This record gives sequence, C-alpha cells and structure tokens, in this order.
Amino acid sequence: MERVSENLSEQIARVLRASLVSGQLVPGVTYSVPALAEDFGVSAMPVREAMLSLVQQGLMSAVRNKGFRVIELSSKELDDIMRLRLMLEVPTTVQVAKDVNERTMRDLRRLAREIAKHAKSGDLVEYIETDRQFHQTLIALAGNPRLEELIDDLRSRSRLTGLDALAEHGDLSASAREHIAMLDAIAAGDAPELRALMERHVKHSRGIWAGLAE
Repeated sequence: MERVSENLSEQIARVLRASLVSGQLVPGVTYSVPALAEDFGVSAMPVREAMLSLVQQGLMSAVRNKGFRVIELSSKELDDIMRLRLMLEVPTTVQVAKDVNERTMRDLRRLAREIAKHAKSGDLVEYIETDRQFHQTLIALAGNPRLEELIDDLRSRSRLTGLDALAEHGDLSASAREHIAMLDAIAAGDAPELRALMERHVKHSRGIWAGLAE
C-alpha cells in the first residue's frame, strides 16, 4: 500500500512539474491540496507528498495553512538557466549522438511521434513530459547520473512562457518537428546540424515562447 502511494505521488509530481514548466501553474496563485486532489480524483495525501517533493526541488514554496505557490524566477534567473543548458545539455547531446544504437533510435522515434501528437492535440502536460523523456533518453547515454540529474533539474526550472498560445494557434507542431530533425541529424552523423538544432531548441524557452529575441 505504501509503495502504491509513493508511485501515485511521483506521477502527480510529474504532472504538476510539467504544468509548472508549461505555465499552467503560475506564480502568485496559492494552490490548495484539497482542490488539486479533487482535480486528480485522489486523496489529499499523494498530492501533498507530490507538492512537498516540488518544494524540495526548489520549484514551489509552502504557504502556511493555505497551500503551495510556484516560485517565481526573474528574467535574469531564467536567462542563466538557459545559458547553463546551452553549456551542458547541447554538447552532451552532440557527444552521445554516436552512441545511439538501433534500439534507442526506435525508442526516440516513438517519443518524437508522441511529442508531435501531443503538440497537435494541445496537451501541454503530456507534451512537456514526453519531451523530457526524449531528452533524458539521450542524456542517459553519457553514463553520468549526476549530469543527467543536473540537466533534468535545469529543464524543470525553465518556464516556457507562451507555450499555451503556441498550442492554441497550432504553432507548437513546428517545435515538435525539431525532434524528428534531431534524429535525422543523429542518423546522418551530422554533428554541426545537431548542435544547431539543440541550441535553437534550448533557446526557445527564452526566445519564441518567452516573446524575446533569440
């Protein structure tokens, strides 16, 4: 029974983290555990555990006797996160591209198709989570758990402002197709193209989606 609760809280935490990154959970709003539990159709306990895990990750803060709030990041902090991702995520992805075997490529192709499907349907939570799985699969090839954890943390702290507007206007699919282009570059052994695609992909969090110049 305890294990089921842990699994459920982890699932809820993933959904909440994706909602936070996509901007569906916004700073300045207090989210109550009972209200979220009702939305999820579960008891309050796994939701509270999920929220506390996000507090430990520095993504949310507890508001005494009220609930939880998203920690607001300044524009500079978001820019700093983007720069760190460019320094760590881009070269790591290019480095491990040579280690992508046929089985991993099949998994990545499947995830890329799912990302495109979620982009088309406008399901931002699933889009963010599947995008996360796609890049985690690549970064894991480096065989460095600490690096994998660090990059995942940076991605979780990113804020894809305006993502909902892209989905509403049908423009999210263009971004989703970048994953297919990355895999084509990997298959062709084209490291410069892969680097360029990854840099553009990371900059989107502070470029197109944030309404800022790349």
